[in-house]
Amino acid sequence: MSIVIIDYGSGNLQSAAKAFERAVAEAGLSINVQVSANPDHLRKASHIVLPGVGTFADCKAGLLAIGGMADALHEAVLEKAKPFLGICVGMQLMGTLGLEHGRHLGLGWISGTVRSLDPSDKNLKIPHMGWNELDLNNAYHPVLDGLENRPHVYFVHSYYLACVSQADVLATADYGGPITAVVGRDNMVGTQFHPEKSQEIGLKLISNFLKWKP
Repeated sequence: MSIVIIDYGSGNLQSAAKAFERAVAEAGLSINVQVSANPDHLRKASHIVLPGVGTFADCKAGLLAIGGMADALHEAVLEKAKPFLGICVGMQLMGTLGLEHGRHLGLGWISGTVRSLDPSDKNLKIPHMGWNELDLNNAYHPVLDGLENRPHVYFVHSYYLACVSQADVLATADYGGPITAVVGRDNMVGTQFHPEKSQEIGLKLISNFLKWKP
């Protein structure tokens, strides 16, 4: 088994890789963690992670700039149904459309639009940065297994994915109103927060993802 964290020039991937390596070790799993920009590695991987730091448009452009990566991602996730995890902007890219600095098409895997945060409490700062509670919405999902309701996780974002169907929303957080924190459908899951920065809760979620067999 191997997990590929896609390297398309978005953010510091070493912290994500170290978190996945730690989760593998603590769970006693035999999984190789690889950071790669090679589309062929996606075809050989058992699990795929798409991180993302920065703007929606830049992340989408970075993904498309790697020859064959978009096709390999489509093949691995949609055709071969490999377990997929999108993190932060990587989760937002799962949506239909992003409205950050213009209109930009997403991957279209989760019906919804990525919109700017507009908290009802105007004293709340943008970006939403720091620890916040998750509301698991009474939804069971294997990747969330064993997490108590309202665990604390770490966010850094100014936009969120407004899903068309609430069935795709596995967890929310409150920041002057509910915001999408976890989405999931079929073999895909995405987190707006950063599991790699969320200490024990993040490691538990990563471990669940690595054991997940959708």
